[in-house]
Amino acid sequence: MFIQRPIVYLSVVLMMIFLVFSGCIGSDDVHEETTDVLDAKPEDTADNAAKNPDNDTMISDTLTITSSAFESAETIPAKYTCDDENINPYLGISGIPEDAVSLLLIMDDPDAPMGTFTHWVVWNIPVASQIDENSIPGVEGKNSAGQASYTGPCPPSGTHRYFFKVYALDSEIDLESGTERTLVEDAMSGHVLAYGELMGTYSRS
Repeated sequence: MFIQRPIVYLSVVLMMIFLVFSGCIGSDDVHEETTDVLDAKPEDTADNAAKNPDNDTMISDTLTITSSAFESAETIPAKYTCDDENINPYLGISGIPEDAVSLLLIMDDPDAPMGTFTHWVVWNIPVASQIDENSIPGVEGKNSAGQASYTGPCPPSGTHRYFFKVYALDSEIDLESGTERTLVEDAMSGHVLAYGELMGTYSRS
């Protein structure tokens, strides 16, 4: 009895670890994957110092992204999905740093069954306060459907989250249309001045 008790305790602990890692996690525990592009900031060069002579003044690192089509965390209208016109919604952008040279947009779905699904990648967007509905605002990269274009929400089941992520960069990106998202993220690393996102949801059930 004295020897068996630690073995029983160890068996219980091992069983709990197995349940955690065997996928017994509800859909509410799905979280968006993050990248390290926001960790890399432009170097504090003489040029940057000249643009920001007051060392006590910080460059804004937060953009505010809105849409006239839907509110944050609310349902994306079918018009912008595979069930209807499949066009991009209007996006409003505020808080852009004065020294921003271009904008970059990534739209993705972190709740897709096979991992994060990229719906739209666009870079070299001219600095402006909006991205118009049904537009091609810049150079488009390859999405997870293998197309260099926008593809709207089209979840196979359940309610998915869709993130419209906007980055303000201190330069343009020298990449061709149809470039993979990973290469775009590599190219933007070290050039992000500010970031903001808008999340909407969609379900086909």
